[in-house]
Amino acid sequence: MADESLIAKIFPQLEESQLHQLVKYSKLLGEWNEKINLISRKDIQNVISRHIIPSLSISMVGNFTKSEDVLDIGTGGGLPGIPLAIVCRETSFTLMDSVGKKIMAVNDMVKRLNLQNVKTVNIRAEDFSDKFDKIVGRAVANLADFLKYSKKLLKPNGKIFYLKGGDRTNDFGLPKVWNFYNVAAITGVRELEDKVILEIF
Repeated sequence: MADESLIAKIFPQLEESQLHQLVKYSKLLGEWNEKINLISRKDIQNVISRHIIPSLSISMVGNFTKSEDVLDIGTGGGLPGIPLAIVCRETSFTLMDSVGKKIMAVNDMVKRLNLQNVKTVNIRAEDFSDKFDKIVGRAVANLADFLKYSKKLLKPNGKIFYLKGGDRTNDFGLPKVWNFYNVAAITGVRELEDKVILEIF
């Protein structure tokens, strides 16, 4: 299958069962996108390359471990949380969104993918109080606003991994310590030059 081959080429360490799950997720996301708007309709034909692979690229810099709890803020249709949960099976993921219909869709996809390391919460980040080792996000808000309400949910010495498009120099409110990764350089997919990962300490 072409989609599996593309993912396997970039992430050769993945097991066949994980590749199957990722492709199944892409199809479930397409199904749900017909009912509610989870990703751009024009992107649905390129969901593997434009959404799942960039989400997986976070795992290449995030170093998610067995004992960690990771929060995905503004998960929408399960991005980047579901792809990360598929490839990081021993890490616990909490997928958060304030929109009930989106969490309903995510719950269905998590169940059909049989992901045992995922739970969901239907709440605004501002109203949440649990603490996490790492937080991931995907262009869910202005970066300064995202940091404002995500930092209070981070354990001491925790990290935030924020996937976004565009030039990072346009962002304001960054803390003093952060790293920048180009998704195209990580994955070797030239078409992803517009996407970057900010690792924020």
